[in-house]
Amino acid sequence: MFMKTMNLTQLFRKPATLVAAAVTAVALAVAPAADAQRTERLAFSGGPDGGTFQYFSNGIATRLSRAMDGVDVSNMASAGSVENLRRVNSRDADFGIVYSGDLFLGMNGQLTNDTRRYRNVQAVAYLYGAPAHLLVLDGSGINTPKELAGKRVAVGPAGSGAAASAQRYFEGLGLWNKISPQYIGYNQGASALGDRQIDALWVFAGFPNASVIQAASSNRVRLLQTFEAAKAGSLFKDHPYYAEVTIPAGTYPGVDYDVVTVQDSALWVAGRHVAEDRMHQMTDLIFSEEGLSFMRSVSGAARAMSVEGALTGIVTPVHAGAKKYWEEKGLTLSADQK
Repeated sequence: MFMKTMNLTQLFRKPATLVAAAVTAVALAVAPAADAQRTERLAFSGGPDGGTFQYFSNGIATRLSRAMDGVDVSNMASAGSVENLRRVNSRDADFGIVYSGDLFLGMNGQLTNDTRRYRNVQAVAYLYGAPAHLLVLDGSGINTPKELAGKRVAVGPAGSGAAASAQRYFEGLGLWNKISPQYIGYNQGASALGDRQIDALWVFAGFPNASVIQAASSNRVRLLQTFEAAKAGSLFKDHPYYAEVTIPAGTYPGVDYDVVTVQDSALWVAGRHVAEDRMHQMTDLIFSEEGLSFMRSVSGAARAMSVEGALTGIVTPVHAGAKKYWEEKGLTLSADQK
């Protein structure tokens, strides 16, 4: 037994239905490749697994992919802000989340041990803030940051973003050389405050923060008002990316008053190479009522997102597509944002 080979002449002598079926099979085989070619694939660089950056980047990528025909935005894990800045600048990613401070310093060639100027990265919108918490024990007699001269202040691990922000803050007050910085983590610092091994604890993170809750639940604490002291010093002149923010009364146990403090801002950024009309469309999809509702279902920190506050903390140029969108919404961009 053997199977005879059918030539083309024999094939086309077969009923038309068989020919049609063969043509359909070929078309179906080719279709996925054609669809793949039509799909615009973009990358969003986020943060470590389980971190706030990653929640936001995954949320934005998911929303854009679902809402836009022919667009697939993939979410990438990363080490965080500075890696995202570098990826977007080199076009290894199209979007990312970067702290306003890192974006400002990177654009001006002032990152630590890195004088490269990152000019391909532009801001899209403010997402949420990382505010300063400055805790002391209630009854310590310390009521303002200025009264920390000569005191032991836990500022975070050496080389951390928290320690860098503490140094900037206290330098702006003229106090960095007058305090005794303790380079320990937040949890260790919360315990050390309760054991009176330190006089103050500096936490630079979104609220509510677990370590601050730990300290406030175990001890009667006071959160110092850091904004007024910073305003009187040189912080905002030296580091214009810092902004004012209020931690509402009741956020932490026993803290029944608003705390007006300073923050760095986590920003959605895009590469300059992203098309203006595409960026305009994407900004609308995230900041529409439906988009904001989706983002708030992804992370509680997205409560800080709004059209009105979209330019908060941005001191570098805004992407042309986002700029057009914000101006349509009635926002006025500053000279630094244009």
